[in-house]
Formats: sequence, C-alpha cells, structure tokens
Amino acid sequence: MAGQAQFEELARQLSAVGAVKRDLGRILPPDCSPGSAGVLTLLDRHGDLRMSALSELLAVDMSVTSRHAAHLAERGWIERSPDPTDKRSRILRLTPEGHAMLAELTRRSTDLLAERLSDWTDDEVGQLIGLMTRLRASFGDCRSTPHRPHRPPPVPESEHPRGPSRDRTTRTPAQAT
Repeated sequence: MAGQAQFEELARQLSAVGAVKRDLGRILPPDCSPGSAGVLTLLDRHGDLRMSALSELLAVDMSVTSRHAAHLAERGWIERSPDPTDKRSRILRLTPEGHAMLAELTRRSTDLLAERLSDWTDDEVGQLIGLMTRLRASFGDCRSTPHRPHRPPPVPESEHPRGPSRDRTTRTPAQAT
C-alpha cells in the first residue's frame, strides 16, 4: 500500500486537475455552462430521465437540476414532457439539437486534449485512462456513501503527551484550581 507521503502528493495532484477542468470549461460555448454540458452528457449516457433521477446523478438539489433543465429547454437542447406514470414529474430527453451540441462539445474537448497531450504516447494516454477509470471506480458513485473523516486511533495512556491519567475528567480552568 502507498505511504502517507504518496497519498499527500496524490491529493495535491488531484487538486491541480482543477486547472485541466477549467481549461476544458473555457472551450465551451458561451451559452453552455459546465453544468449544462454535464446534463447533456448524462442524458446521452442514460437516456430519458426523470428530473429526480437526473438530480440524483448530478448529486445536486432538485432546484439546481430544474434551472439546468430550463436553460437547456430554452435553447432547444432538451425537451421536458410529463411522465406518463406520474403527471407531476417530468421526463427529460435530448433533442436532435441537443445531440448536435453534445457532438460539438465532444469535438472541442477531444481537440483540446489532443493538442495538450500531443507529446504523450498512445500507451501513456491509455495508462492515464485506465488509472483514472480505476480511481473513479474506487470512489463509486459518490452519492450513496457519506464521507467519513479519518479518525486517528486513540493515544495509549502511557504515550499521552500529558502523561498517564490520574483523573482526566473535563474541567473548565475555574474548576481545575
């Protein structure tokens, strides 16, 4: 297993991936935010979705999903129709214009990556894809398991910085005197 220093460096490198994401965001058309691009991508990958399912996949509040859907519908990239099984709910589906926009986004992203990674070999790109796929799989869908901060094991009494406890009850400074 990797050591603490390696995990610290990995955390720094993953934070730096934000620069790559920002660069990819800069190539989006002005009327297509990264959130909108994400919705188009999910609808393409999963097919028609209820608003609630899309909200869950995005891991955002329903109000955020609703704003994305309204923005995309105004541009004609998705259509919203009543769910036949629950008239209160909406089904979202990509339109032909939405498929065309997604194809354009894919082309732009692919072109940028090809340009920035032009000095990488096919094998190196393949390794990166494989490792990123594995990393993503290690985290699952990031929606079902809440983050549990790592808690260090308790320090044994014999190694405690204040020495062995005689009476380590919690006291305020006024009570300690």
